[in-house]
Amino acid sequence: MHKKAGFLIGVVALAAVGAGAMAVAQSLVPPGPNKLQFPQNWSQGVLYATVDRPDTKQYRELYTSAEAVQAARAGRPIPNGTVITLAAYQAKLDADGKPIKDGAGRFIKDKLLAVNSMQKEKGWGDDIPAALRNGDWIYQSFTPDGKVNEKANLSACYQCHLPFAKDDYLTNLAKLAGKFPSDAKVMAGSGPADVAINGFAFGPGTLKVTAGQRITWTNADDTPHQITVVGKEQRSDVMLKGQSATLQFDEAGNIAYICGLHPTMKGTIEVAAR
Repeated sequence: MHKKAGFLIGVVALAAVGAGAMAVAQSLVPPGPNKLQFPQNWSQGVLYATVDRPDTKQYRELYTSAEAVQAARAGRPIPNGTVITLAAYQAKLDADGKPIKDGAGRFIKDKLLAVNSMQKEKGWGDDIPAALRNGDWIYQSFTPDGKVNEKANLSACYQCHLPFAKDDYLTNLAKLAGKFPSDAKVMAGSGPADVAINGFAFGPGTLKVTAGQRITWTNADDTPHQITVVGKEQRSDVMLKGQSATLQFDEAGNIAYICGLHPTMKGTIEVAAR
């Protein structure tokens, strides 16, 4: 089974696109306390992934239980009771406000900003609106001292994970299963219809093509990305590091797109008539 990767929760929302997503956006999950309690010993779990976020200047760590890791690596369903926690840290910044990197080119963590968790328990999804339901998973965002973040956009968590139903709603299943190609050699195209994804940015940010021309995006980040056209139900598969995706636009006009997993990433395609 193909594993897809990446984990977002609470801090960044998935922008709703297309008529189908508009219906989802109307279903809301209220912030505030729910069945998911603060994971007291989250940092004692298995640290199975770290992520640098240039767009938010954050360093993130992902933790879960050894049982969940074993299940994912054996190709078994994630067991009930599993808690996955994302610890979001401010990256250390230099005098110009840019993240400082270590010898390996990775961000250095500074103060803890949030502790965001998702938990799977049988029947827990029953209280979630059907348009947003992620099976038996629920989500919660906490402040560093363990208090519920009353301003958290929990609906965004469900929206972000909703497209990954076949992966048990985990956008990070590949990393959990130990199959994310973090050492993949990336060979992005350099043609007029090629876009490189690097450092949570599209390069070039604006591309000019002719109607009917195919555009290829190549992911050079350790984090997965997905091309999502704003206002339409057109999106690519999720790309892991080193993978590419191609979309074709047959009508002239200006096309706005985002990363479906990281909507602060934005690009534009200017499509000229043939």
